[in-house]
Amino acid sequence: MSATLQANNLYRFFHAGEEETLALRGVSIEVNAGELVAVTGPSGSGKSTLLACLAGLDEPDGGTVHVIGEPMSRRPEPDRAALRARAIGMLFQSNNLFDHLSVRANVAVARHLAGRRSTSGANDVLERLGLAHRASAYPSQLSGGEAARAGLAVALANEPAAVIADEPTGELDSATATMVLDELTRQTERGTAVLVVTHSPLVAARANRVVRLADGQVTT
Repeated sequence: MSATLQANNLYRFFHAGEEETLALRGVSIEVNAGELVAVTGPSGSGKSTLLACLAGLDEPDGGTVHVIGEPMSRRPEPDRAALRARAIGMLFQSNNLFDHLSVRANVAVARHLAGRRSTSGANDVLERLGLAHRASAYPSQLSGGEAARAGLAVALANEPAAVIADEPTGELDSATATMVLDELTRQTERGTAVLVVTHSPLVAARANRVVRLADGQVTT
């Protein structure tokens, strides 16, 4: 049985004038259903580039990415977007909320793009994250902690097979960070594959495995 998230021998190069930067140098990683994997490493080690390739937001120069057994790399962007909407929940540092939509509407849009028609799933995730009473609020009306939880609600709205998160607890107070981690752990118990880029020892301690990157390569 193949891994839910699978990257094989990824290479990614960036050019600035005559200079070439090797962001990824033969990175391979697998995340299985029900597993939380933490990716750590210093700034510039290739973590964000790896996430972008896994999510199909960037195309590797070499190697392949598969999600739920389907190719993410080497295919047209509309196909990557459709697979991403259906199978991946993304929680990046940049806000994934539409400012002109309420929290409930943001979740509903994510569910619609994934082909989820019922509203019960949207209500359930807002309830679990303590946001049911803020469902009608707009992003500008949310506190930092509420916005982080709303972003997670959107990431989980499509009931994804895999969740990809970039520093999900980086700027949160300890109580909100624990709530976010508890929900990510709950997702693994439901069979979701979760990959988290983090500098947090708390997140790493919750992980089933820790993968370390340095200079675009896996070191452990």
